[in-house]
Amino acid sequence: MSEDRRLDVLRAIVQDYVQTREPVGSRVLVERHSLGVSPATIRNDMAVLEELGYIAQPHTSAGRVPTDKGYRAFVDQISTLKPLSVPERRAIANLLDTAVDLDDVVERTVRLLAQLTHQVAVVQYPSLRRSALRHLELVLLSPHRLLVVIITDAGRVEQRTVETGNELDPGVVGELRARLNVACAGRRLGAIVEPLAALPPQFAPEHRPLVEAVSEEVLDTLRLDAEERIVMAGTANLARSDVDFSRTIGPVLEALEEQVVLLRLFSEMEDDVAVRIGSENRSEALSEASLVASAYGGSAPAEGIARLGVLGPTRMDYPGTMASVRAVARYLSRFLAG
Repeated sequence: MSEDRRLDVLRAIVQDYVQTREPVGSRVLVERHSLGVSPATIRNDMAVLEELGYIAQPHTSAGRVPTDKGYRAFVDQISTLKPLSVPERRAIANLLDTAVDLDDVVERTVRLLAQLTHQVAVVQYPSLRRSALRHLELVLLSPHRLLVVIITDAGRVEQRTVETGNELDPGVVGELRARLNVACAGRRLGAIVEPLAALPPQFAPEHRPLVEAVSEEVLDTLRLDAEERIVMAGTANLARSDVDFSRTIGPVLEALEEQVVLLRLFSEMEDDVAVRIGSENRSEALSEASLVASAYGGSAPAEGIARLGVLGPTRMDYPGTMASVRAVARYLSRFLAG
């Protein structure tokens, strides 16, 4: 019972601190929350929470603030996420349903997420290596030049050109197009290597260099480290939260700009809605920041082809942010599924 009560006290401290940005004292807890115990009991619970490292006392105040450990305990006890309001869900649907292509929907998604959470939103482009091929198109540009168009199941389109010494035969190009799609459509990178290797012997010797060149172009394109391509919005929201950082937001902005730290964190976050708080980020630059992320583009988090998330100070509305991230990820997954 005492442990449950202390969790209630901790929850109240987190909620008040997130809302007011002011350290929380026992008197405030008594006035604002129906905890069902005496002020003396609350003070004792706060003393235990502080001793256990869940809250701390800023040297300038008699109140207490949550620590990273305290935020973690708060987040871990969130058993269910409240659904977004009807206007919020309608806004998401209206914005994403009218997107015309992948670039458009990514740009809309990142702006929407920043608006919903009032934090920095980050959307990772669908990874080519984790996407399946939807269609391969070959277009004759000239007698010696061929355009290879690669379309993934996430709607991503990549174009490459192949130069040939011999004049291209439209009939051979058409046959190659058909055989490529039979061999590769619906498969991911790891599953197309062998089918592509089996294609050249199916053509006359004089046409095999073209088949090999196109196959190699497809493989090289899909081997690209596409995870490095991300889009951000809402950096101004971080600047407005600069009082939540004891030093400066400079390191956080630099980490966002370099992107490598975020991409590494994304790769480690496989839960439906994953949260990394302060020191858990294992980056000095993000030691006072939290990242809430979810995968999208798959039937389950582990099957997602990319991730999106929100970064802000540890003093964050975790339930609201987690609900927004999950909802937007699901809407985006449905859009990509067509």
